[in-house]
Amino acid sequence: MKAIWNDSVIAESNDTVVVEGNHYFPLDAVNESFLRPSDKTSFCPWKGTANYYTLSVGGAENTDAAWYYANPKSAAQQIEGRVAFWRGVKIVE
Repeated sequence: MKAIWNDSVIAESNDTVVVEGNHYFPLDAVNESFLRPSDKTSFCPWKGTANYYTLSVGGAENTDAAWYYANPKSAAQQIEGRVAFWRGVKIVE
């Protein structure tokens, strides 16, 4: 699977975990040079608190387009150390 935005591959892995229709990529499969930490957080009752990254690619930014759970609840342990994408990031095989 690949996560693509602004004509660049943000992440690529054969080892994604799908939760609620979102592919979670291992952090080591993500090109971290495209990630900028964000102050945004959100809360899911069964996964816990999500933290976000803004994507910065080719001079363009996609605010809070990636998220991860630093300390997921026990029901969501399979996504620990993984990153998912939205806001126009295409996920393709």
